[in-house]
Amino acid sequence: MSSTTGALGSFTLRPLDPLRDAELLHGWVTHPKAAFWMMQGARLEDVERAYMEIAADEHHHALLGLHDGEPAFLMEKYDPARRELVGLYEPGPGDIGMHFLVAPTGTPLHGFTRAVITAVMRHLFDDPATARVVVEPDVRNTAVQALNATVGFVPAREIQKPEKRALLSFCTREQFDEAVAV
Repeated sequence: MSSTTGALGSFTLRPLDPLRDAELLHGWVTHPKAAFWMMQGARLEDVERAYMEIAADEHHHALLGLHDGEPAFLMEKYDPARRELVGLYEPGPGDIGMHFLVAPTGTPLHGFTRAVITAVMRHLFDDPATARVVVEPDVRNTAVQALNATVGFVPAREIQKPEKRALLSFCTREQFDEAVAV
């Protein structure tokens, strides 16, 4: 478990429990705001199965993010040399892939999503083996691309994944530190 505290409160990450957390996640991943998560038509069983597969995979991990102790976001980290991006780019030593999803809410907090991605990135860079974070958002998801830029991501190129056209982007520890120092 890792934790960070900022102006918007505390952010903690814990391992996702695929069975215990599936109902909560189902509501998040099927919400219209999660269209780019590509699980809009998923049934509860589909969500359980997907996260059971991740839990059994030594190269892919799901974490539940808590804001002031309450579930608020989902983060996945994966080895891009073995999952998601195999054959689509040349992985470097210390690369880690990342996805994140903020829970839908009827009472948004200004700056919350940026605080979440900052906490996620801090968690990833807390591991001294992490040299660079890799993301591959849908090319149509300009909102997350702009958010990624605020924490130091630099787009490299578009790639074609089986499920989407994606913008391959990278963020080194130094780029992250510089972006969040301001």
